[in-house]
Amino acid sequence: MNIKFINKIACLAMAVSLVACNTTPTMEKLSYPVTKKVDTTDVYFGTEVPDPYRWLEDDMSEETQNWVVEQNKVTDSLLQKIPFRSKIQDRLTEIWNYTKIGTPYKESGLIIFAKNDGLQNQSVYYYKKSEEDEEKVLIDPNTLSQDGTVSLSTFSISKDGKYLGYAISRGGSDWREIYVKEIETGALLNDHIMWAKFSSISWHNDGFFYSRFDEPKEGDELKGENKSPKLYYHKLGDRVEDDQIIFEDPQHPERMASADVTEDDKYLVIYQTESTSGNALYVKDLTRKSLQIIRVVEDFDNDHHIVDHSNGEFLLFTNYKAPKNRMAKFSLNNIDKEAWGDVIPEQNDVLNGVSLVGGKMIAQYMTDAHDMVKVFDTKGTYLYNVDLPAIGSVSGFSGKKEDDETFFSFNSFVYPSTIYKYNVAANKTELYWKPEIDIDFDQYETKQVFFASKDGTQVPMFIVHKKGLVLDGNNPTMLYGYGGFNISLTPSFALSRMILLENGGVFAMVNLRGGGEYGKEWHEAGIKLQKQNVFDDCIAAAEYLIDQKYASPQKMALMGGSNGGLLVGAVINQRPDLFKVAIPAVGVMDMLRYHKFTIGRFWATDYGTSGDDKEMFDYLYSYSPVHNIRPETEYPAVMVLTADHDDRVVPAHSFKYISALQATYKGNNPVVIRIESKAGHGEGKPTSKQIEEATDLYSFMFYNMDVNPVY
Repeated sequence: MNIKFINKIACLAMAVSLVACNTTPTMEKLSYPVTKKVDTTDVYFGTEVPDPYRWLEDDMSEETQNWVVEQNKVTDSLLQKIPFRSKIQDRLTEIWNYTKIGTPYKESGLIIFAKNDGLQNQSVYYYKKSEEDEEKVLIDPNTLSQDGTVSLSTFSISKDGKYLGYAISRGGSDWREIYVKEIETGALLNDHIMWAKFSSISWHNDGFFYSRFDEPKEGDELKGENKSPKLYYHKLGDRVEDDQIIFEDPQHPERMASADVTEDDKYLVIYQTESTSGNALYVKDLTRKSLQIIRVVEDFDNDHHIVDHSNGEFLLFTNYKAPKNRMAKFSLNNIDKEAWGDVIPEQNDVLNGVSLVGGKMIAQYMTDAHDMVKVFDTKGTYLYNVDLPAIGSVSGFSGKKEDDETFFSFNSFVYPSTIYKYNVAANKTELYWKPEIDIDFDQYETKQVFFASKDGTQVPMFIVHKKGLVLDGNNPTMLYGYGGFNISLTPSFALSRMILLENGGVFAMVNLRGGGEYGKEWHEAGIKLQKQNVFDDCIAAAEYLIDQKYASPQKMALMGGSNGGLLVGAVINQRPDLFKVAIPAVGVMDMLRYHKFTIGRFWATDYGTSGDDKEMFDYLYSYSPVHNIRPETEYPAVMVLTADHDDRVVPAHSFKYISALQATYKGNNPVVIRIESKAGHGEGKPTSKQIEEATDLYSFMFYNMDVNPVY
């Protein structure tokens, strides 16, 4: 269970060449829609801050929707002029069309896995009772909508294996609807819950625990603040209105709660959060109805997650007194944090998670931003490592304590997700399934470099390209970063990147401060009044790529999404000279008002807020992308990506940013916005929309770099 809220080919590899003209294409200055300005000004600690595009925060108004149509017309007209756009789309469609299988896992006596035949908009989930049985459809999200914009966000199987509780998202929104169906017959029950968000479905007896909000007022569904959630228990067949409230905190309506039930079905575990890091922790004995909920941790200073309960003792994943995380244990007889005993003490590498399978603890670690796996006995004694095929990322290892085997998947930049079966007792790994993609991945290489940031800090970066790449500064290069919320970027396979790599390009992924690659201290070095470190790290990464002649400013693109969109907006305001193209996706662009929408207040532990004090306001105001666009600046070509159903980082951020950029920038580089319909922050986006977006992204990038991919 993730308690951070945060916060995803059958073809012949063609011989392709990169054709670059000697002159930059002549760009006509685009004619942008006139975006009206309103006389709105806020005063922060004596400083007047105009907000002329405040009206665009009303995403449901007819005026805003008309503005969206006009902006998309400009963007579409530009993209349609790109001569090779259809070839890129054809190539993406071709290589996307291969069978993909998710990591199998066992639950309630069933083996569960996802499969996509190639171009299906959503993956289908299957089940079987043993490896030898014929697979049956558990749920097919493609049947929920004609265009694939209704997606499956989470599901859980009742402990008797009879029912499936599942939550869907419509159009990419974070709002969830929960349904229940009978697995054997496929019959849909009458149970239907609305207005859940970031909720688990945790079964107990003949019902489940979940959390939901009150119904928002009309017009505020995608932008209004989400407050006063409650944790409920729903008994199958009961009216939702009669669901029992298990936990609420009316004195702190800004906090949220989620629930889990221990594997032995004896305890309800409640995680309460007020930000994206740190949580309070409660437990309730489910075997005795009269007992109250016990508060184990009341502050929000650290992260805690209960992994297991056995014989009155809880196994706890925590970063309390362990910035790189550890496994601890406690009993309800003594919940004092100072009495927590170590099971797996903190080590030099970051501990990312632990699974209990086959009487062992399988621990996933991260070393220099790539994964490694160690196995311990239940007392915390190290036994051995699990062999991995290369430097990359692993996921899986789900199972029960009595299971002898488990599954995991491995992937890296040029290593598509491959599934392995792991025998825990024998420490034996065998290949279970690998994708059949007719691409020669051996012609590519990945290296990791370390460079000095502005203050001397050594920052790691992965660089991927064809073997034998000529370092002449003429390679189209994409620099990708995030740098926030303790989120780590580790090597992963993304099919769309093959368009760049096949055409002699370079993909560079930098592990900025603010992430979790080196634990809590690395994260805290890039938050609040240290946020400039993140931008400095990114700038230094771009300078390294230019100095080493991987790219030049005329061949460099910067991309990031969400907090990474903020990164792009801030960095091109500070150092636009380093980049030819910038792609800020679903970005947090208005740092003075981000906390006023949906769950934006949860980001305050990373950002601080404009109302905290004058020092914090001044700092946010100094880098906020919307507020630091300068008329004398020569900006790179910018394509902002957002979506009309993004209720995590509301599209008003992107709307206001592009309006300010179009009104202020005087040069000829295009500065446009691509607004997807019936899509959200990215989760659950159908295959068709993924291909369309990747097509436009690389077409825009190549066209503005004067690169002509030849297929």
